[in-house]
Amino acid sequence: MAVHYPRRVSKIKKKRQMGFLVRMRTKSGRKIINARRRMGRRISMK
Repeated sequence: MAVHYPRRVSKIKKKRQMGFLVRMRTKSGRKIINARRRMGRRISMK
């Protein structure tokens, strides 16, 4: 059997589609950014 590789998305393509600047262009995108900022960086406590 041949080895199957998962789909590899180009980092450049990904940034162009859903990077910071793209988000900031639209009202809903800015909402997403602000929501994430409100959440802050989660630190997993064990």
